[in-house]
Amino acid sequence: MSDTEIAAIEAYGVWQEKKMAGKVYMGTVRSSFLIDENGILIAASEKVKAADNPADMLKLVTGA
Repeated sequence: MSDTEIAAIEAYGVWQEKKMAGKVYMGTVRSSFLIDENGILIAASEKVKAADNPADMLKLVTGA
């Protein structure tokens, strides 16, 4: 998904101040949102790790 206007990123609260190597800047915090077929937010995770997140989200979906 592309959000060039930063509207969705701000709506979900993931456009935040970040710091790296002494520099402060605005950026997107890697996050995952589980939304049901009715558009209801079921779960949200911030600062997720790309290697672990798919399995974590699958557990939420399947209840395992």
